[in-house]
Amino acid sequence: MKYGTTVLRLIGLALVRPALGWALLRTAWRFRSGDWYRRPPFLPLPPAPYLAWRMHTAWGDEEHEPGAAELERYLRWVLWMRPRGER
Repeated sequence: MKYGTTVLRLIGLALVRPALGWALLRTAWRFRSGDWYRRPPFLPLPPAPYLAWRMHTAWGDEEHEPGAAELERYLRWVLWMRPRGER
């Protein structure tokens, strides 16, 4: 999975659907690497093996790049789960 196209999709999604912005930020923060501040580029990005595992378990393909509709569906699910006690 390539960060570039997915990040652009996420930014576009946040601009088109501002209500998903907080879910996007919260989810991105949860996915970050635990020691992101110790390694360049010093950004809270998720580890590549973790993203590959997530793509494999969700779509059966480690190289799958989710489309905007898939990302929106996941973020709406995050928003729906939050009041139900999900942490």
